[in-house]
Amino acid sequence: MRELEHKLNNLPNTYFDFIHGITTYANKKPERYRAIMEFLNDNPNATPSDVTGFVMTQPDFFEDDVRNNPAVANVM
Repeated sequence: MRELEHKLNNLPNTYFDFIHGITTYANKKPERYRAIMEFLNDNPNATPSDVTGFVMTQPDFFEDDVRNNPAVANVM
């Protein structure tokens, strides 16, 4: 995870909430981490917006939405 954090911190105009969101997403599944690292390695000039756009297009992006998890949604 440190390698991902390092790459995200070195993007132009990066910010804490972006890094936190991407690392939280990546930390939930090894496939997510690998996909983001591959994206960053293939796109060395990526911006935070590029990374966010990539993550939002992943097939499992909405799995973490509380509306897709009734047990969590009922607590809120």
